[in-house]
Amino acid sequence: MARPTTLGELRKSGYRPRPVKDELRENLMARLKARQPVFEGIVGYDATVLPQVINAILSRHNIILLGLRGQAKTRILRALAGLLDDYIPVVAGSEINDDPFAPISKHARAMVASKGDATPIDWLGREARYNEKLATPDVSIADLIGDVDPIKAASRKLTFADEEVIHFGIIPRTNRGIFAINELPDLQPRIQVGLLNILEEKDIQIRGFPVRMPLDIMLCFSANPEDYTNRGSIITPLKDRIESQVLTHYPLTLEDARRITDQEAWTKRPGPALEVPPFVRDAIEQIAFEARQSEFVDQGSGVSARMTIAIYENVLSNAERRCLALGQPRTTLRLLDLQAAIAAISGKLELVYEGEQEGGEKVATRLVGAAVRKIFERHFPPAITRAAKQPKRNQPQAAQLRGEGIYKPIMDYFAAGQRLELSDNLTDREMEQRLEAVPGLKTLAREHLPEAAGGTLSAAMELVLEGLHQSSLLAKEDLDRGVLYTDMLGALYEGG
Repeated sequence: MARPTTLGELRKSGYRPRPVKDELRENLMARLKARQPVFEGIVGYDATVLPQVINAILSRHNIILLGLRGQAKTRILRALAGLLDDYIPVVAGSEINDDPFAPISKHARAMVASKGDATPIDWLGREARYNEKLATPDVSIADLIGDVDPIKAASRKLTFADEEVIHFGIIPRTNRGIFAINELPDLQPRIQVGLLNILEEKDIQIRGFPVRMPLDIMLCFSANPEDYTNRGSIITPLKDRIESQVLTHYPLTLEDARRITDQEAWTKRPGPALEVPPFVRDAIEQIAFEARQSEFVDQGSGVSARMTIAIYENVLSNAERRCLALGQPRTTLRLLDLQAAIAAISGKLELVYEGEQEGGEKVATRLVGAAVRKIFERHFPPAITRAAKQPKRNQPQAAQLRGEGIYKPIMDYFAAGQRLELSDNLTDREMEQRLEAVPGLKTLAREHLPEAAGGTLSAAMELVLEGLHQSSLLAKEDLDRGVLYTDMLGALYEGG
């Protein structure tokens, strides 16, 4: 069906305009009644953040999302545009999306007054009704709201008292839509003051002009609590006028974190076929959980979900590179591939003083090791029981370092002076053969990860060795493109 092209046709169609907040509210209510998803692609917030956002929309509130970096604040704000109508009518040529039934700019008012029902109509899509601005210290009132344009005045021979000389900023140009400001504390206080009228009186004033333009707009903001003290703050009158404040958070479970990474990471790539063992995949996500409780990481700055996305992509690329170098059409991700995570971790963490002293690469290596140990303990019995941690009377220290029970054959193998080198240069078959040479290792991996087979079983055997190393029962030396596992006592004596 063709859309009306003039004001007269629009009247006859029965179209009735709605304020943008009413439009959002009513479209949201329709989705909720139909049990349709409201915010697609937002993971882990169903019981926490999203209900608060929905409440704010139903209340017709302006919103601020408050949270650390990488918590999907901008994604949520952009998703609000999905609740707008597909198209709305505007006066043709209007800079501020004038409603044909109630124009507010001089241009649109004059056109409707002169042409009446013949006033031409354009249709504005929902994508064009959402705009956002990253707050930076150099943002001005002219950028956001507008200013007098002397060139327009000179070219049209208008005086500065004429409303037509105004050059509108991005907020008036988002009239009848949604405007978002990211990182609000970075906006200078004197610029924040310029937003007060828009939030409370719903209008704008430019350069003292006696013109008041009642804008129809929903304002949204995002902010990082850390920025309040590091770079700026939100002025109290502005906070008072933002009706709903919603706190975001990082994924609460490994499953949610995995869904986010799978959704965002570039995994569907041409090239060799890559199999990802579930426990290796979990270890990638666990790195972020370890970082968010590490004493070396500045927790006030946060650990973005972008870190695990980059880690996953790097680990996949490392396996891909190995396939291409060895001429293999396919491979399985190895625990050894997690060495490629270091490059993706180091630049994404803000370290405290102690972390800076340790060095970014060492901190990243520790986080990977802690994550692997956590996954190892999820699938295998503890390498050191609580009782074994306490020295037994008349028991040699060597026996304790070598472990007991199911890990004893493995520990005895290395205690006898054997060494195991695993390298990126090994084909999948060569990797499997080296791991199978360790007595009891394959049987143990198969027993506790019965679903593992082929390359996944090899990765499970790696998990056992690395778990024993992280439990301080095996020594490990990092090589240029691999690792070397040896007996812990032997390494201590050699080091001594």
